[in-house]
Amino acid sequence: MIYFHNDYSEGCHEKVLEALAGTNLEQTPGYGTDDYCAKAADMIRTLCGRRDLAVHFLVGGTQANMTVIDAALRPHQSPLGAFSAHINVHETGAVEATGHKVLSVPSDDGKITAAQVRQAVEEHWASESFEHTSQPKMVYISNPTELGTLYSHSELGALSAVCREKGLYLFMDGARLGYGLAARGNDVTLPDIARLCDVFYIGGTKVGALFGEAVVISNPAIAEDFRYMIKQHGGMLAKGRLLGVQFGALFADGLYFEIAAHAVRMADRIRKTFDELGVAYLVPGVTNQIFPILSDAFLAELSKTFMFTEQERVDETHRAVRFCTSWATKQENVEALCAELKRIAAL
Repeated sequence: MIYFHNDYSEGCHEKVLEALAGTNLEQTPGYGTDDYCAKAADMIRTLCGRRDLAVHFLVGGTQANMTVIDAALRPHQSPLGAFSAHINVHETGAVEATGHKVLSVPSDDGKITAAQVRQAVEEHWASESFEHTSQPKMVYISNPTELGTLYSHSELGALSAVCREKGLYLFMDGARLGYGLAARGNDVTLPDIARLCDVFYIGGTKVGALFGEAVVISNPAIAEDFRYMIKQHGGMLAKGRLLGVQFGALFADGLYFEIAAHAVRMADRIRKTFDELGVAYLVPGVTNQIFPILSDAFLAELSKTFMFTEQERVDETHRAVRFCTSWATKQENVEALCAELKRIAAL
């Protein structure tokens, strides 16, 4: 069986593993106060073009989301996102378990617009019952989104502007950020994100690390006492240097961006085959996630050799599924998939 069902099936890039092995017996302070974490944080500040950024390393995406949101919001306040937002559909109510109701708006492409944010906020304050409902105080976005789509610079700028006008924080979940930065047509950079967002994170778990997310905070109001919140949410890893070592290896010599670009190239090769076969998509994309719509019969044949993820049923005989490449996807596996797609299509 060849797996294309996610981007975290493999362990970590060999250079990350070498760095972990090479520092294995060193003695360092705990809880992320070591020199490796400090050096990795400085590398991120340099990449973002800001020396004033607070950088903290957490283990995983759900942990990062719930810690950031709980640190930023008061108990009666909520994050607002697209209906398909990860915090709304894939985290078992982790954010809501901290006491913050997740507010959502409809979206066909996984994105939320500035107009939707404005409408939600203005409707809240215009209601006579505003004190009886959760107050929107943060906009949560993923880039890439759960459907593999990207925010353009103008879309991100518009979201940032409305958030600042209405007094909301803008939080970007960057679990797959590397793949978004490497995608064709992307016009958003790390300095842009650091300037336009109040807080975001750079995903490592899905982009070459064994585990780890780098939370980057530009708004001092969120940065204050953030380490207390990390500890309270079980995120202060005693062997925190393991996170610093990994991110240090990923950002050395541009490795993070190099391996993210590889995943996108592999996905583009698969997309090309789907295009040649005239396959429609649930949502068009340019990142490492592909959402083709295929017949049940086609998928039954394909599933004999390849693993993919079920997305949703489109009609009685067709389903949308997800193929996902990663930093470690092999060219020969991609070619095998493309050949099998063509073989089944010819039956």
